[in-house]
Amino acid sequence: MTTIRRFCCNDLLRFASVNLDHLTETFNMSFYMTYLARWPDYFHVAEAPGHRIMGYIMGKVEGQGESWHGHVTAVTVAPDYRRQQLAKKLMQLLEDISDKIDKAYFVDLFVRASNAPAIKMYEKLGYIIYRRVLQYYSGEEDDMRKALSRDVEKKSVVPLKRPVTPDELEADLISIDARDA
Repeated sequence: MTTIRRFCCNDLLRFASVNLDHLTETFNMSFYMTYLARWPDYFHVAEAPGHRIMGYIMGKVEGQGESWHGHVTAVTVAPDYRRQQLAKKLMQLLEDISDKIDKAYFVDLFVRASNAPAIKMYEKLGYIIYRRVLQYYSGEEDDMRKALSRDVEKKSVVPLKRPVTPDELEADLISIDARDA
């Protein structure tokens, strides 16, 4: 039986095997610790009997006004545990926290444009490609979004018609912050 629980510091020493997938972004310990300290509600692990880590999700809540949203920083499942809808369960947990506890307008995530299986999975979960981001990390990324119950008019998921650069992501956040001030 799978147990989904909050991530804890000891898990940092036990989850390396889950991160071996070439499509999984890995970070330094201080990055994980920051998320664990600042957004503990958004950091969960799935554990198999015998306490083997099957996968995890790490995220945060950020933004202001109508850009207040949950963000999936990483979700990954070890190869031995894929095709069991574990990623779906982890995503639904983060969406529920974003929606019901933090009253976010949407959840977003970035996925490599070349990662067709992940994009297909996210689309099945109700995400749309909001915009393409050029030169993000190691290539092109798709910014995918899913509107939550607070966004009644679904304004947060109206796709942009052209790709953007990482600099424009920052400018977008600044203009949204200025508009909400």
